[in-house]
Amino acid sequence: MTPLIAIAAEAAEQKSAEVTDWAGRLGWVAGLLLFVAFVYWLMRQGWKWRGSLQSDLPELPTAPDTTGEAKLTLSGRYHGSTTAGQWLDRIVAHGLGTRSRVELTLTDAGIEVVRPGANDFFVPAAALREARLDKGIAGKVLAEGGLLIVTWEHGGKQLDSGFRSDRAAEHTAWVEAINSMNAVTTTTEGIAR
Repeated sequence: MTPLIAIAAEAAEQKSAEVTDWAGRLGWVAGLLLFVAFVYWLMRQGWKWRGSLQSDLPELPTAPDTTGEAKLTLSGRYHGSTTAGQWLDRIVAHGLGTRSRVELTLTDAGIEVVRPGANDFFVPAAALREARLDKGIAGKVLAEGGLLIVTWEHGGKQLDSGFRSDRAAEHTAWVEAINSMNAVTTTTEGIAR
């Protein structure tokens, strides 16, 4: 019995070692925080650099005083704009890269995009090219058909803007309405697609 009592006494005496190297631990924590701050700074510089590359994009159009009667409205999220056909080439100039809540209104004049906390803009009907349902844009991937993608032209460049309605069933009506407007616009302008 004595060896068992000795082992139990030794186990009772064992305690975890006290931390004596506080300077080393604080150094590692400070180094990690500096690394995270450096990575964040690099990401911010990349965002600014992308914006300077896209500085040739003119200011976004604003809605005219009279846009006409609303055909469709949508409330949801704006997920960003990209170069048309290149779903990862995000456009950041003029706030187009900022994700936000959105209120869309489709009229005969075009699409009014109202974004609380971000730049509002207007897509004239003549600038609309097409609308489709897709699954991703600018790093945001959803279920198949989860995004309404509107292709439009601005400053000689075709852009894809991604929207997600709070009620996804609305997307199909938007695609049909925009594509029917586009058919009228291209026929009027004499442009063959």
